[in-house]
Amino acid sequence: MTQPLLTLAGVHTHIGAYHILHGVDLVVPRGQVTLLLGRNGAGKTTTLRTIMGLWRASQGTLTFAGQDITALSTPEIAERNIAYVPENMGIFSDLTVRENMLLAARNAATEKQMDAKRLEWIFGLFPAVRKFWNHPAGKLSGGQKQMLAVARSIVEPRELLIVDEPSKGLAPSIVNNMIAAFAELKATGVTILLVEQNFNFAQKLGDTVAVMDNGAVVHAGSMQALSADAELQKDLLGLSL
Repeated sequence: MTQPLLTLAGVHTHIGAYHILHGVDLVVPRGQVTLLLGRNGAGKTTTLRTIMGLWRASQGTLTFAGQDITALSTPEIAERNIAYVPENMGIFSDLTVRENMLLAARNAATEKQMDAKRLEWIFGLFPAVRKFWNHPAGKLSGGQKQMLAVARSIVEPRELLIVDEPSKGLAPSIVNNMIAAFAELKATGVTILLVEQNFNFAQKLGDTVAVMDNGAVVHAGSMQALSADAELQKDLLGLSL
């Protein structure tokens, strides 16, 4: 049994007067791709933002690499080699692709100080990043912006990569590129947690899966088992594949 890298136990989150998460239990095994699925409004994005400390858990415990991170600030969480790509990608549109990448490289003040070998590896994953290196990020297509957002998140080595809906609005060819990139990241030992609405994308990548509904995890198990059970898919996700 793979040891968990990240565990949420009985996590509740309130946003103002609204009680969004109702006792989330989630296990993210080390070295695997975990998919967080569920209908719109189920609490998936709130779960990711709570993990990152952007919203504070009002109850429960978050544990990363054996240490309690529940009360840590977002910068303290990020310093543990956790990267987060939000649904809106969070790139700086007025800056070039190069400047976006340089901002994320905390140990580099100039392009020459960036890890050249790692950059070449990233260019192999996302050729558009090299192609548009000196272009304003705001001029990129939606798919190219998503590639930049993920590339920026891994410009330094990460232990955990968290991405919210990486395939949303992307053309099939770019979706396939994204699948290949995440598979290669996993092969290097990176643990990945993805929120996804595209079940075909999810089942090609996922090792484990958790399905949310009404602010709680209602199913957890292997992606292989869920992919093989059409009735379970329909019950949990309203799908008929």
